[in-house]
Amino acid sequence: MAGNAPPQNPTSAHVQSLLPKFTNQDPDIRYMSLNDLHQILLAGHPGFLAHDYTTCARVVEGFLNTLNDQNGDVQNMSVKCLGPFVNRVPDNILCPMIEKISNLKTDNTVDSSIPALAVRAIVVALPRPVAGTQRSQKVTEAYSAVSKAVIPRLVGYMVLPIANKNAPSPPKGMLQIEMETGQDTNSLDILTEVARCFGSMLQEAEVKALQKITIEVLENDRCGSVMKKKAVNALSILSHHFSDAVLSSFVSYTIEVLRQPTLVPSQKKLYLSIYSSMARTVPRKFGPYLQTLAPFVLAPLSQQELDDQRDAAADSDDEATHDPQVEEVREAALVSLDSFCAFCSQDMTSYAKEAVDTGLRFLRYDPNYADDDEDMDADDEEDEDMEADEDFEEETGFDDEDDVSWKVRRCSAKLLHTLVGSSVLANDEVLYSKIAPALITRFGEREESVRLEVLSTLASLIRKARESYQLPSDQSDASDMKAIPTSRKRRRDSSNAEFSQAQFRLASANGYTSPSTPPPQSLPQQSLATIGPEITRAAAKLLKSSTSQTKQSCISLLSTLIIAQRGGLSKSLDLIIEPIIDLLKVAPGAGGSSTAQQHALRIEVLRLLRAIADLHSSKVLQPFVAKIVPLLVSAVQHKYGKVAVEAIETIEVFIKALTPPRSAASLPQTGTYLKQVYDVLVQRITSADTDTEVRQHAILALGLLIGRTSGTKDSSMMSQDDRLTGQSIILERLRNELTRLSSVRAVETIAALAQHSEELKSEWVQQVSLELGAQLRKANRSLRGSSLSALRILAINENSRRAYDDKTTQQLVAFFLPVLADTDLHMLGPALTTLSAYANDEPNAVLSPDVVTALCKISKLDLQGSTLDALLGLVETFGKSGYGRDLMQALLKDVGISGNSEIVGQVIGTLLVSSSGDIGVTLDDFKTELAGTEDEKRKCLALYIIGEAGLRLGSTSPLKPEDFTQYFSGMSEKVQVAAAIALGRAGAGNVKAYLPVILDSMKSGGNYLLLHTVKEMLQHSTAEAEILAYSQDLWSMILTASKEEDNKSMGAECIGRLAIIDPVAYLPQLQSYLGDSEPAVRGMVIAAFRYTFTDTDTTYDVHLQPLIVQSLSTMLNEDNLENRRLGITTFNSAAHNKPQLITPHLAELLPLTMKETAVRPELIREVAMGPFKHKVDDGLELRKSAYETLYALMDTAFSSLPMGDFYERIVAGISDEHEIKILCCLVLTKLIAIAPAQTARQLERFAEVFRTVLAFKPKENAVKQELEKLQEHNKAILKVMTQMNKAFPSEASECRQWRDVVDWAKKEHPQASRLAEEELRDKDR
Repeated sequence: MAGNAPPQNPTSAHVQSLLPKFTNQDPDIRYMSLNDLHQILLAGHPGFLAHDYTTCARVVEGFLNTLNDQNGDVQNMSVKCLGPFVNRVPDNILCPMIEKISNLKTDNTVDSSIPALAVRAIVVALPRPVAGTQRSQKVTEAYSAVSKAVIPRLVGYMVLPIANKNAPSPPKGMLQIEMETGQDTNSLDILTEVARCFGSMLQEAEVKALQKITIEVLENDRCGSVMKKKAVNALSILSHHFSDAVLSSFVSYTIEVLRQPTLVPSQKKLYLSIYSSMARTVPRKFGPYLQTLAPFVLAPLSQQELDDQRDAAADSDDEATHDPQVEEVREAALVSLDSFCAFCSQDMTSYAKEAVDTGLRFLRYDPNYADDDEDMDADDEEDEDMEADEDFEEETGFDDEDDVSWKVRRCSAKLLHTLVGSSVLANDEVLYSKIAPALITRFGEREESVRLEVLSTLASLIRKARESYQLPSDQSDASDMKAIPTSRKRRRDSSNAEFSQAQFRLASANGYTSPSTPPPQSLPQQSLATIGPEITRAAAKLLKSSTSQTKQSCISLLSTLIIAQRGGLSKSLDLIIEPIIDLLKVAPGAGGSSTAQQHALRIEVLRLLRAIADLHSSKVLQPFVAKIVPLLVSAVQHKYGKVAVEAIETIEVFIKALTPPRSAASLPQTGTYLKQVYDVLVQRITSADTDTEVRQHAILALGLLIGRTSGTKDSSMMSQDDRLTGQSIILERLRNELTRLSSVRAVETIAALAQHSEELKSEWVQQVSLELGAQLRKANRSLRGSSLSALRILAINENSRRAYDDKTTQQLVAFFLPVLADTDLHMLGPALTTLSAYANDEPNAVLSPDVVTALCKISKLDLQGSTLDALLGLVETFGKSGYGRDLMQALLKDVGISGNSEIVGQVIGTLLVSSSGDIGVTLDDFKTELAGTEDEKRKCLALYIIGEAGLRLGSTSPLKPEDFTQYFSGMSEKVQVAAAIALGRAGAGNVKAYLPVILDSMKSGGNYLLLHTVKEMLQHSTAEAEILAYSQDLWSMILTASKEEDNKSMGAECIGRLAIIDPVAYLPQLQSYLGDSEPAVRGMVIAAFRYTFTDTDTTYDVHLQPLIVQSLSTMLNEDNLENRRLGITTFNSAAHNKPQLITPHLAELLPLTMKETAVRPELIREVAMGPFKHKVDDGLELRKSAYETLYALMDTAFSSLPMGDFYERIVAGISDEHEIKILCCLVLTKLIAIAPAQTARQLERFAEVFRTVLAFKPKENAVKQELEKLQEHNKAILKVMTQMNKAFPSEASECRQWRDVVDWAKKEHPQASRLAEEELRDKDR
C-alpha cells in the first residue's frame, strides 16, 4: 500500500495491515508505512478507531518500536503520527500510552529527546479548552490524561490524589532526571505546552507543583543555560494561571533569594529575567508587586555598584578580573526595568526618577574607554579619542569581541525610548532637560546598534513635541487651495453662496505664502527649539562619516525635527545641505552598502529635502537651489520607481517654493531651474519605458508647474510655447486609461491657478472639458468625482470659462444629465454649481427641456446643506437671467405637492423673487391659493413659498405676521408647523416687523409653534444684528417655554444659538442654570452648550475659555443618568470642535468619562414580555457615548490619554454589547496606525478577548437581527485581526496565543476571514 493514496473510508483493518511493516528491516518501508498511517488517520472518520482497543494498543506498541528506531526520519514520522492518532483512540488508552512513551528507553538512538518530543506532540494535539466556550467531554478527558499521566511524569509524583491507593508510584520525573544528568531532553517543552494548552484547567496544586519543579531547574547547577532559559519561559507562561496566593508566594520567595549575599550573578540574572517575562505576560497581576520588586531590580544598576566596580578596576591591573557576568546582570536588570515601564507604567510612576537616572547612567557606560567621548565640540578631538582608543587596545590586548558593555548601553537606550513613549513620567520637562542632551552626547557611540537606538529614541522624543502635521506628499492635491470656512447657517445675503466660495478658493489658491517657523507655544516646543541646533550640529557630523544605516537614521531624525518645529533650521541649513547632497551623488554600490540600502537612503534624503522646502522660506532656500535642483532632476530619472516618485514629489514642493507668490522676488536663474524641471517631467511623461506610477506623478507635477507659473509678468519662468506644449501633453494623457485620473487632477490645478485667458487656448479648454464630461458616465467613482471637480473649476474661473461657446456648453450640459438623474448628493452639489456657472454666461444653452425635467426630479429629493444651496443658486441664476418661466411652470405642474413641500417651497420661492420679468405667477397668487384651498399639502407648499419669498424680499416684503399666524389654530399639525417655519423665515428677512409680534404671541401661549419660528430666525446670520436688540425678552420667553417636556429639544437649540449671538450676556447664565434643581432644565442647558461648540469659530473661544472646563465637569458629575449621557455627548462635541480648550484639562475631565465605560450591574433590569424575560441595560447609551468620546479624543488629544487605562477599557469594550464592540474595533484600527508599539504589546490580551467573542454561538431561536449583529461584529474583529497581522508581523509570529487564535478563527470562520482579507486588500489598492 506504501505510496498509494489512502482509502476513502479507512477502517481499523487498513491500520492493522500496516502494523507488520513497522518492524521491517528496510527503513524506507518503515518510513512509508508510517506515512501511510498518517494519511489514513487524517482521512479517516474521527471515531473509526474509537472502539477498537486491540488495534490501538498494537499501534502504540508499534510507535514504541519506531520511536526507538535507528533511523531519524522514521522517528520523526512516528512523532508526526502521534498528533492525529491521539484524537481517534479510545479515551482509556491515553494514560497508558503517555506513560509508556515517556518511560521509553532509547537504546537504539543517540537522540534522547525523542520521548519528550513525542509526549509534547500528544499534549499539543489533544483537545484543549477555549475561552468563552463550554468545555466538551473530549476536553475534560484530555485534561484528565494530562493530569494523571503527563504532570506526574514531569514532577515524579502524583500531584492530585487518586482513587486507587494501591496504584504504584510513578517513576522518577523526566525533569528530575534532567537535573541529575544535566542533559536537556526537552522535557521543559512539555511543561510549557501543558501550561499553554491546559493552564486554565490546572488545579492550584498542579500549578504549584509545576512552578516548584521549574524553580528547581533554575537553581540546579548541572542544568545548562539553554534549560534555564526554557525554565524562565515556562514560568512566564505558567504565571498566567497563578492565583493571587501562588503569585504572592512566588514573589516572596524570589525576594528572599535575591536578598542572599551569596547569590551568584548568573542566578540573579535568571530571576531578573523572570520579572521581565512576568511583567510582559501578566502586567495587571504583576504590576502591584513592583513597589516591592523595583528596588531589587534597581540595586545592580545603582551608582554605588558602578563606583565599586570602577574602584576595583582601578586597584587591579589585570583585565581578566573583569567579570562579564556582571554586565549580563545589568543587561537583564535594564530589560526588566524596560518591561516594567512598558507594561506596568502606572505602577512605575513612583520610580520614574530612578528609571531615568539609571537609563542616563548606563547610556554612557563604557568601562573600557575614557569618559571624554561626551565632548563633541570638535572633530579633531573626536579623532584623537579614536586614535587613543586604538592605542589602548594595542597596549592591553583588549579585543572588542570580549566587550559586552555595548549591550548594557543599548538596553539603557531602549529603556529611555520606552520612558519617552510611556506614561511613567508625570511631566515632559525631564525629557528635554535631561534625556535629550544625554542622547545628543552619544551620537559618537562606537557600536552601531547602540547608535541607531540612540537616534531612534531621540526621534521619538521629538515626535512627542510635534503638532499634527503632514508632509506635502500626504496632503491632497487641493491642499493649497484652502476653502472658505463653511458657514454654520444658510446665508441669504448671497445669491449663490457656492459660487462665491469657489471664487474665494481661486483668489486664495495662488496665495501660498512663504512659511515661517511659528513661535513655540508649549513647554516641549520651547525645549525643542533650544536643543534643535545641537541636534543639527551633531547629526551633521554623523552624516559626514558613518555607515549607511546611521546616515539614514540621521536623515529621518532631521526630518522629524523639521516637521515638529514647522521649520526651525533656517540658520543651520548650511550644515546639513552639503552632506545630504553628497548622499544623492553616491554611485550605486559605493561604500559597501547594498542596493536596497542605497535606495532607502535616497528616499529618506528626498523626504528631508521635501520637508526643508515645504517648511522654510524661499529666501532661505535660494542659496542651495543651484545644487539641489540638478540632483533632483537626476533623481527623477532614476531607474528605481520609488526613488523617482519621491523625487517628483520633492520637485513639486520646490516648484511652489520657486514660484510666485511664495517667491515674490524670483531670481533670474529661477527660469533656468524650472526649465530643467519642465524638460525632465516631459521626458518622463512621454518616454515609453517610464513606469506607470512615475508617469502619473510626473503629470501631476507638470500640471502644478504650469499652474504656478501662470500670471507672471514675463515669460522668464515658462515660455508660452512650453506652456501650450505641456497642456497638449496633459490632454493626450487624459485620453489614456492608465494616466487619466492624474491628468484630470493636473487639469484642475491648471484651471484653478490660471491668471490670464491668453494662457489657455480655447481649443484646449473645449477639448479638455468635453473629455472630462465624457468621464461623468464612467463607473469609476473616483474618476467621476475628480472630473466633475475639474469641470467645476474650469467653469467658475472666468479665464477658462471664456473659452466656451454655445455648442460646447450644450454638449457639456448633455454630459451632466446622468449626474443630475443620479441621487448621489456628493456629485449633485458640484454639478449644480457648475451648471450655475455656465448659466451665468449662456442661460439659454443650459436651460434645456431635459435640464428642466432633471431639476424637477431633484426638487423632489430631501436635499439639505450645500446641495440644497447649490440648487437654489442655480434656480436664482435662471430667475435673474429671465429664463425662469418654463422652469416655474414645470415646478408647479410636474412637482407641486408630490415632493417635499419645504424643499419645493424654497425652490419656487427663490425663483419667484429672483425673476425680474413675467414668470407667470405672483406672490398674491400663492396667498390666494393658501386662503382658498382645503388641501393640507397645498396649504403647506403655499406657506413655504411665501415664507421663502418673505425672507428674500426682506423689508420690501408686503407680507405681515398675521398672514402666517392665522394658520396656527384650526388646522392640521403639519400646516401649523409649516406656518411656524414660514413665519420664521419671513421674520428673518424683516426682524423689526416680525419679532415684536412673535414675542407678544409667546406671552399668550402657543409656545411650541413659536419656538419653531424663533429657531428658524436664529438660523439666519443676516438677522443676528437685529435680533440682538430683543435678546433679553427672547431669552426669558424661550426659558419659560422650554420647561415643557415637548419643548426641551427645540428650546435647547434656541437658547444655544442665542448664546452664540450674545455670549457675554448668556454664557454665564447657561453655566448658572447647570445648578438648577430641576433635571429637565439642566438637561436642556447641557444640550444648549453643544451648539456653542459646533456652530462657532475660534473667535468665540475667548468667551468659552473661562467656563468650559468647570461646566463640563459639572455635566459629567450629573446625578441624572440621561443628563450625564448628554454631558458626555457635549464633552465629545468639545473634543471635536474645541480641542485647544479642553486638552490642557484632560486630567480632570477624562477620568469622569473613563469610569462611564464600565458596565454597571445596578443599571441592568429584567423586563417581562409575555412568557419571556429579557434584560434591559439602561447604562448602554451612556457607555456608548463614553466610548465615542474616547474615539474622538484620539484625533485631538491622543498624547494626553493614559494608555494603560485606555487599553484596559478597549479590551473590556470588545466583550460589551454589539454597538460598543464595533466602536472598539474602530478604535483599534486607529491605534494600529498611531500607536503601533503599544498596540503590539497587547496582542496576547486581544487574542483572549477576540477568541471569546468569536466563539459565541447564537441560540437556535435567535432572530434575524441578532444574527446580523453577530455577523457584523465578528467581521469587524476579523478585519482588526488581519490588520494587526499585517502591521505587526514579527510580534504576531512570536506571540503563541495570537497565532493560535488567528489559526482558530480562520478555521471557525473561513468565509468571513476571507471576506475581511479581500476587503482590506481592495482598500489598499
